[in-house]
Amino acid sequence: MSAPPTPSSRPVVTEREARRVAEAAREQDWRKPSFAKELFLGRFRLDLIHPHPLPADEDVQRGEEFLAKLRDFCETKIDPAVIERDARIPDEVIDGLKELGALGMKIDTRYGGLGLTQVYYNKALALAGSVSPAVGALLSAHQSIGVPQPLKQFGTREQKERFLPRCARTDISAFLLTEPDVGSDPARLATTAVPDGDDYVLDGVKLWTTNGVVADLLVVMARVPKSEGHPGGITAFVVEAAAEGVTVENRNAFMGLRGIENGVTRFHRVRVPAAHRIGPEGAGLKIALTTLNTGRLSLPAMCAGAGKWCLKIAREWSAAREQWGKPVALHEAVGSKIAFIAATTFALEAVLDLSSQMADEDRNDIRIEAALAKLYGSEMAWLMADHLVQIRGGRGFETAASLAARGERAVPAEQILRDLRINRIFEGSTEIMHLLIAREAVDAHLSVAGDLIDPDKSLAEKARAGANAGVFYAKWLPKLVTGAGQLPNAYGEFRHEVDLSGHLRYVERAARKLARSTFYAMSRWQGRMETKQGFLGRIVDIGAELFAMSAACVRAELLRSRGDHGREAYQLADAFCRQARIRVEELFTRLWTNTDDLDRTLVKGVLSGTYTWLEEGVLDPSGDGPWIADTGPSPVPREDVRRVIEKTQGAAEPDA
Repeated sequence: MSAPPTPSSRPVVTEREARRVAEAAREQDWRKPSFAKELFLGRFRLDLIHPHPLPADEDVQRGEEFLAKLRDFCETKIDPAVIERDARIPDEVIDGLKELGALGMKIDTRYGGLGLTQVYYNKALALAGSVSPAVGALLSAHQSIGVPQPLKQFGTREQKERFLPRCARTDISAFLLTEPDVGSDPARLATTAVPDGDDYVLDGVKLWTTNGVVADLLVVMARVPKSEGHPGGITAFVVEAAAEGVTVENRNAFMGLRGIENGVTRFHRVRVPAAHRIGPEGAGLKIALTTLNTGRLSLPAMCAGAGKWCLKIAREWSAAREQWGKPVALHEAVGSKIAFIAATTFALEAVLDLSSQMADEDRNDIRIEAALAKLYGSEMAWLMADHLVQIRGGRGFETAASLAARGERAVPAEQILRDLRINRIFEGSTEIMHLLIAREAVDAHLSVAGDLIDPDKSLAEKARAGANAGVFYAKWLPKLVTGAGQLPNAYGEFRHEVDLSGHLRYVERAARKLARSTFYAMSRWQGRMETKQGFLGRIVDIGAELFAMSAACVRAELLRSRGDHGREAYQLADAFCRQARIRVEELFTRLWTNTDDLDRTLVKGVLSGTYTWLEEGVLDPSGDGPWIADTGPSPVPREDVRRVIEKTQGAAEPDA
């Protein structure tokens, strides 16, 4: 066995190697259609999402029955003020969630789970998260990225039979990838898993382990050294949290999600049976990314739930609060914020339900849709919460406990702003999501012309790529000139008392314009395209708005056809689309009119110390210590702060 890694022995990875690792981990093929992929290529495939897919009747019945039980539990057993005050979810709450079956919402009934669809799993997360975002995070981290999801997709029959029943009823799981010096660049992963007979020996430190403080089972990503009989590479393992050598060294505290059980976990010569390895050696990152394709939908689920709550509070407060002789809602400055919250909440739920139902049907590849839902939901939910705080004024900045202490309704507006902030970082920051989605959006171009801009390719390979690109673009580019968006009667089935057909025609035209813009940028910058992160981010943001507009219109038509608030749904979809079109036009303008080059020059000056004089006149209240913690072996083992959930006295045992 080799010694545990030290800071000086961390993998030294070049930029090219980091890109190679990331590229190898992504899914290479598109075996199923993708609405969002087609959208970025300028092809508005409305037929892929309309008519809106629907769940089976038995799935609806099972889901609604569980939601009723969960609602009763949340209303009667969870006190969100206590969780916020104590920064901890009480043992009895976690125990009750286990007995309810909430840990096994997505686990098949054959393993003791509830077997809910993605649609109803997300509805449950939105409900639980609206009461306590920390509870939502606990359930989401356990099922969306913890042990159940990767085992469901990649586990052996023996692994499923061994671990899934535990995850369904008794055991909490966590996902451990991030390290103190490794975030979105996993090529530099330092945790090692050294083969030793029928075991692997783990050494390393993992940071920001959501659920890690209370987990019973862990999914751990570690680097297996290449050796005879071992291809090596980043590999996934199921690890018992109570195994010898596993230590939770710290329970982290954050600006929001104060009840989250997130910590630092150290592995010191931890023996893991080879039978606990998920998939082959070297498949860890691919497993993680594939798991996230649907796992990411848990965040927009809670964001949509937050939007609903923001709308409720904004409506009730702005009707009760009067200024200058009328409710504040009737003042345009406040009313515009309420209109944004209402329209955006409708769109977020539309994006979430459409993406979730497509995930359940498994007819489409939704890797881009899920990523767009996470990106758009996290950004828009934050804006809605910020608007709510502004609408509430000073009371929005005041804590719920303080409001209650002086006799007013305890509205946790400032808390939801703090709690939602992490969603722009969780499971891929906004900046990383821009790059991830952009890579998928230009995949078709790189498939036919990538060799042209690859410096490692020979002249012969570049010549073949040029020929292939010529054939592709000769067929593709002419189709971007005209389309259904220029036909006045197109999408007529969306023309009723409120006319949504014009918005869909706009989406079709904008999709073609988006594709033309992407092609022009690739032609202009070629190999430097990947460095134009500002441009790529705007391309993705335009695509997100167009996807949300499409989902909103399709959802409105579904509700109209079912006689379920159809008129009001059309009004909300119309308002959202009009707001979104303004944002899209601004983004299109900023593709070519921006300060990206100037900003890049300015940043170089900041880093070189050119402007340090600008920092004078203040004091830095930060404490001492390194920017990144030393992850080498501890000279003295630190106290294990792992929290074992104590079962409530008299509670019933979970079903076998």
